[in-house]
Amino acid sequence: MVQILHASRKLGSSTPGAGTLGPRRLQGTLDRPGQVFEHITPNWFASVMGTGIVATAGATLPVHVPGLHVFATAVWVIASTALVALSVAFVVHWVRHRRNARAAVEDPVMVQFYGAPPMALLTVGAGTMLLGEDLIGTGAATAVFVVLWSAGTVLGLITSVAVPYSMITRPADGRVRPLPAWLMPVVPPMVSASTGALLLPHVAEGQWRLTMLGACYAMFGLSLLIGIMTMTLIYGQLFSGGSPPVQAAPTVWITLGLIGQSITAANLLGADAALVFVGPNSAVATGLEVFGVVYGLIMGGWGFLMFCLAMALTAHSARRGLSFSLTWWSFTFPIGTCVTGATALAAATGSTALVGLAALLYVLLLAAWVTVAARTAHGSLRGGLLG
Repeated sequence: MVQILHASRKLGSSTPGAGTLGPRRLQGTLDRPGQVFEHITPNWFASVMGTGIVATAGATLPVHVPGLHVFATAVWVIASTALVALSVAFVVHWVRHRRNARAAVEDPVMVQFYGAPPMALLTVGAGTMLLGEDLIGTGAATAVFVVLWSAGTVLGLITSVAVPYSMITRPADGRVRPLPAWLMPVVPPMVSASTGALLLPHVAEGQWRLTMLGACYAMFGLSLLIGIMTMTLIYGQLFSGGSPPVQAAPTVWITLGLIGQSITAANLLGADAALVFVGPNSAVATGLEVFGVVYGLIMGGWGFLMFCLAMALTAHSARRGLSFSLTWWSFTFPIGTCVTGATALAAATGSTALVGLAALLYVLLLAAWVTVAARTAHGSLRGGLLG
């Protein structure tokens, strides 16, 4: 428990405005400019995930809104720029401040957020495929997407094995209770599965395309099964151990990320199955499409429960003094996956109710993103999130 509280303080102590700041002093809590690289922990990449999902969800939203495509493209540019900047800063962090970097790896809570970098790559990659064509051309957009998808998938598969292994082999005195953050390293393969559906039409027909579809479903299964086991532990801990520390409460929303992303993957892959299974095998494609719909409707019920629970726990923590930290980015990406999940399920079923739900969730996503992005920018400029 001591380790959990220590880690939650570390995640939540980065409150903008901390310290004594002069009226014109930029990054006022930092003693020197180079200090900005000392605390670039992997959870910073959640900001790229949360920004990128605003773009991709907007690009696929089944509602015509004037200017939405332009807005989504602008947000994708922001996410892409942030990904490049954070990647460079993260490399500098490991080179110049290796002790801090190793401390994050050894921390049982912070290490979970090593699932964020691969998901950031995958989210920006999907945005490149959906929105980048207008700016860099179809060929370049596809090439960039392939590179980002491949890198994100490899890194995601590594984290899905390496992080659980590190937790299993951790000394007994270093054990921690189950936390929602435990889902971070196992969700990336699910993101690979859903974004892989965008890549499938560009893969050569025949065995290559069949292999790609099979790999996506395998990653879907990997992430889903280990994710369900992890969520069972988390749900049981919430019942027996009470709510998580106040500053870690926003991470409860991470549970929605697996649910929404899996609904998205099941339906997008089901729709693309017709590109692989044709002729005598067309019944397989129909079966996979039906599976996506049934799965989406069932998981949607679970998603409703977790959404309500996350809202209630957030309100409970707000009354107990919840202050801003990078954990607030947990409000964005999971809601964004619910938008894409509702959108994919609406396309598969033709349900106008799901179209309305997707639009409503997107409005909620925008409200969360604007709030968290503004607070993050403010905290970064004043140095509170970087010192």
